[in-house]
Amino acid sequence: MPAKKGEPYFFLSYAHTPRFGAGGPDPDMWVERLFRDLCGHVMAMTDLPAGFPVGFMDRDIRSGEGWSERLAEALANCRVFVPLFSPRYFKSQMCGKEWYAFAHRAIQHGAVSPGGEPPEAIVPALWVPVPPSQLPGPAERLQYNHNTFGERYVIDGLYGLIKLRGYAEQYEKAVYELARRIVHVGKNVDLAPVRPVDYRVVPSAFGTAGSPAGSPSRTLHVTVAAASRHDLPEGRSPEYYGESALEWNPYHPIAQRPIAYVAEDLVKNLNYQTTVASFDDEAGHFDSKQPPTRPEILIVDRWAVEDEHRRRRLAAFDQEHRPWINVVVPWNRYDSQSRAKEAELTRRLEETLPVKMRQGRAACRAAANGVASMETLGQILPQVVEAAAQQFLRHAQVYLPAGNTQIERPRLLGPMGMGGPPAPPRVPFPTGAHTTDDEDGDTEGSSNDTDPGGRG
Repeated sequence: MPAKKGEPYFFLSYAHTPRFGAGGPDPDMWVERLFRDLCGHVMAMTDLPAGFPVGFMDRDIRSGEGWSERLAEALANCRVFVPLFSPRYFKSQMCGKEWYAFAHRAIQHGAVSPGGEPPEAIVPALWVPVPPSQLPGPAERLQYNHNTFGERYVIDGLYGLIKLRGYAEQYEKAVYELARRIVHVGKNVDLAPVRPVDYRVVPSAFGTAGSPAGSPSRTLHVTVAAASRHDLPEGRSPEYYGESALEWNPYHPIAQRPIAYVAEDLVKNLNYQTTVASFDDEAGHFDSKQPPTRPEILIVDRWAVEDEHRRRRLAAFDQEHRPWINVVVPWNRYDSQSRAKEAELTRRLEETLPVKMRQGRAACRAAANGVASMETLGQILPQVVEAAAQQFLRHAQVYLPAGNTQIERPRLLGPMGMGGPPAPPRVPFPTGAHTTDDEDGDTEGSSNDTDPGGRG
């Protein structure tokens, strides 16, 4: 793949280490040394032209230069993402935002590629070793063998090798092997550039602020209400459908992957453990009077209401007070059959799901009223997910800590027990709405910009 001017080969993502004592040395100078060594190796292993921005790290951004815009542009165009693992890294919201933005880009790329799978373009490195039990879901799921970089590297990480006397050779070997891996991925993974994201509103891949690194991953259930190609309404084209509802691909032919699995990857990128099922296969699921066990997303095909049995089940579901379940309605503007019946299908769905179509904050209502593209789905789904998570935390059964004889502030136990409701991340959505209160008191708003110092 030929190099493009201004496109960094790799993006180095790391957590800033605070200075120890007033006037002490800059602790991140060792990360900068690693960065320079990697750039030198990558330049030697490729045919990149002189002056090409081999790598990107935020130390190159001067104060007042628009750091968030520069970060967004680099992540939207780089070939490889290199996170430096450390305990501090997974506590950093900024590092989580960088990871989310790049992984989201890979998910979108995979959704429209013939293979249908997100490309593996994340090459992690151990700065300070982190126990596997402390890794958040997105990092834990990476299939990567650090042992090929050397035994001392696995034990001490790059920081240990660079600081300890007698390990210069092991450091050089580890950095060389890391550079080789970066070049291999850069040459073999054709990851298309995307439009830069807004870092003031992008979520973190490591969970919400306040959830400790290494805490159990949150869980979320995705249900798809759609037909299979075997029970379609009369005259409906089967090209958008498969053997089951989970194979429904509303954005065909642009998208190559069913929406259930794209949504699953997007939710996993928010540090959730995810399950997926068909609405038709969960006959008693939405009728239970038991307290909720997880937040949920229901993805609905407007054509689903053409089947009377399915329409009645959806209507019954709508009458249940379950604000921890949010509805997403994909809608392909290039689907001529859907466009021709849009008014009728929209009216029938609104009559079937009058509560859910108007539930929650503005992003949730926008998602229920129609998500017109895969790109828009990627933008709006994180906020819909976190809104459902907030409602779950409000309505889930509360337990007192075991063995506690005093009345203290109760806490949640189970898959979402994180010590209190997290603040939802803000992501852009195409409605233009900015401030809306929902029926439970949630408020839409924008977060303030921060600076790279927030990484640590």
